[in-house]
Amino acid sequence: TSTWPALNNSKNDDMHCSELKVASSVNSYQILQRCVCSTWFFELLILLVSVSLPMLPTLPEASPMLSLHLHFFFSFHQYSNGLYSIQTLGGTKEYKVLMDQFHHVSAAFLELEKGYQEAVEEITKRMGAGMAKFICQEVETVDDYDEYCHYVAGLVGLGLSKLFLASGSEVLTPDWEHISNSMGLFLQKTNIIRDYLEDINEIPKSRMFWPRKIWGKYAGKLEDLKYEKNSSNAVQCLNEMVTDALTHIEDCLKYMAALRDPSIFRFCAIPQIMAIGTLALCYNNVQVFRGVVKLRRGLTAKVIDRTKTMADVYGAFYDFSCMLKTKVDKNDPNASKTLKQLEDVQQLCRDNGVLHKRKSYVNDKGQSNNLYIVMLVILLAIVFAYLRANGVVSDEQ
Repeated sequence: TSTWPALNNSKNDDMHCSELKVASSVNSYQILQRCVCSTWFFELLILLVSVSLPMLPTLPEASPMLSLHLHFFFSFHQYSNGLYSIQTLGGTKEYKVLMDQFHHVSAAFLELEKGYQEAVEEITKRMGAGMAKFICQEVETVDDYDEYCHYVAGLVGLGLSKLFLASGSEVLTPDWEHISNSMGLFLQKTNIIRDYLEDINEIPKSRMFWPRKIWGKYAGKLEDLKYEKNSSNAVQCLNEMVTDALTHIEDCLKYMAALRDPSIFRFCAIPQIMAIGTLALCYNNVQVFRGVVKLRRGLTAKVIDRTKTMADVYGAFYDFSCMLKTKVDKNDPNASKTLKQLEDVQQLCRDNGVLHKRKSYVNDKGQSNNLYIVMLVILLAIVFAYLRANGVVSDEQ
């Protein structure tokens, strides 16, 4: 049984935290609500992301790195005293509400047991230091890319693993740090790939997370990939980015297979399945550079409903890897590497999953049956119209 901590006398703060989290990250909340302690952890990290934009150097009293350290050191204890405000830190939309109401998060944090506080505070500080580094440094190499993703997402994986351990719900494997990091990197790289257009069009300054080492092979500037005349090179660059993300799947499957608590398992597994599904949609898809590419709500609902066991995870990864494999162009410069990654994933799923005893996400029989019914109705309508036109069937009939 899970032993996640509960607040003693802070129901109002707890409610405010939930409301703020809904506003800031609706999709995350649908899963996070099962893990009480991670609520405050994610509140801190959401706020950290909201102030880690290029506007931060406008703080006159310190460098970006020092400002970020100071902000998150005092956030735990002094935010509610008015030391910082939305006027000094900037921000937009729901993040303004989160920052202005952050004292509720701080109060809820202080109600946690010491072990949880230490885990949350350590990871948040490390994340702040790393994100501050990349305010002043561009992502040049693939190693830079992995390091950035480690700071903004890999550390989240490490932090959650520590919380799972502190709760007594899970026992960590010897390589837990490495595979926890991979869990975060897989999700973050998927978001960076999917959100190319949104990030590159960010005002007042573009957010560029794709590593120059990759995009530099295909364009003079990262923003050039969004122009129609560069579509061929853009798609090849996209495919290399997806191939890089696929390298983390084996670690992710290993991490999830070791989980024991059903709620924690679903909390971890559903976003991972959503990620492989999103990569399958994005691969070889020029629409990434034109608009929004995301899973349909119906498919998302199926993932949430069907993900209950590790066999379900293997099945989903197998399905989406098959879908992605059908889109690989043999003329793509990274085709052989992509196919090798996918074949390894499929073999791993075949070796561990019961693939024939579940519904497929790619070839859903229910969808196929509905399609056949529609086609039959259309065919009957055509036949009836033909017979009527030739007098075989009268209007009275």
